[in-house]
Amino acid sequence: MASPDIFDRSARRRRRDRAAAGYGAHDFLRAAMLDGIADRLGAVTRDFTDVLDLGCFDAAFVPPPGTRVARLDPGFGFAKAGGGVQADEDRLPFADGAFDLVVAAGTLDSVGDLPGALTLIRRTLRPDGLFLGAFVGGNSLSTLRAVLREAEGDRPVARLHPMVDLRSAGDLLVRAGLTLPVADSETLTVRYASFGRLLDDLRGMAGSNLLASRHPLRRDALARAAAAFAARSGPDGRTDERFDLIFLTGWSPSPDQPKPARRGSAGASLAAALRPPSG
Repeated sequence: MASPDIFDRSARRRRRDRAAAGYGAHDFLRAAMLDGIADRLGAVTRDFTDVLDLGCFDAAFVPPPGTRVARLDPGFGFAKAGGGVQADEDRLPFADGAFDLVVAAGTLDSVGDLPGALTLIRRTLRPDGLFLGAFVGGNSLSTLRAVLREAEGDRPVARLHPMVDLRSAGDLLVRAGLTLPVADSETLTVRYASFGRLLDDLRGMAGSNLLASRHPLRRDALARAAAAFAARSGPDGRTDERFDLIFLTGWSPSPDQPKPARRGSAGASLAAALRPPSG
């Protein structure tokens, strides 16, 4: 029996549709992700022909020159604006081996079945195809979590979904069957003039609460959270919020790829290498 979704798929689609019209005013996190992906892609010395932009938002990802690009988004508005198809990342409608590059920036952290989505990504890649992903994870929104706990006292309610940390991200790549896996992170600190501005950004980037079990925040608790947020401000009246961007790189298996050295095949032991020189 399949486990129940932690996320509300219908709410996820609706939130994305509401965010689509004004997304350009709140796209700074995805812009940073796309910059990081472009840097990593620029270090790859090979050509691509068929590219999938997975979770395309406003189609801001620019594929390599001379490639064909397909776009997919779980929201109808973004999918339509990008000339793509609407579907969830863990229910991909593409044939195996359809692409040699898959880019996923900004949505994988809210996929119902992330291990399944990564496995499907690997299946849609041709042998030696490249996957580049990025999403919000780690210790992101630590200030928001703290003020919500403070505001709700002894009876806090889960209002933000669990974040994938860096180590788990790397493990997920291996579990999905991707080779030469790399997971790394970058941290952005954004300084907010008010609690409301942070909430506006989260709504504007379709990043508000998508948990299947959601409970409204009472007005008195919201006021306490806003006050706690303001109490953490610096001399300029702004409060820091943290966003950890997790970047993933993995390749579809191919016989031509370099293989890791067989355990025990090294010519010298680590102990010998660390031994101080004699004399």
